[in-house]
Amino acid sequence: MKTLIAIALAAALAGCGVETASTAATAAALKKQELQQGQNSMQRAQQNIDSAMQQAQQRAANADR
Repeated sequence: MKTLIAIALAAALAGCGVETASTAATAAALKKQELQQGQNSMQRAQQNIDSAMQQAQQRAANADR
């Protein structure tokens, strides 16, 4: 969805005669934002995995008692 918005925005800007450098800068800014969101998602996923692992270890420890 975000990529589609970026493409549409770039096409609209190019159609209006905006300089290529401006279009490239806009696309780069959008890509940077998309990359940051992906990294944030990965970090949240890793935290969820770590939490699940801790819970599994605690359950295993409690089962051994």
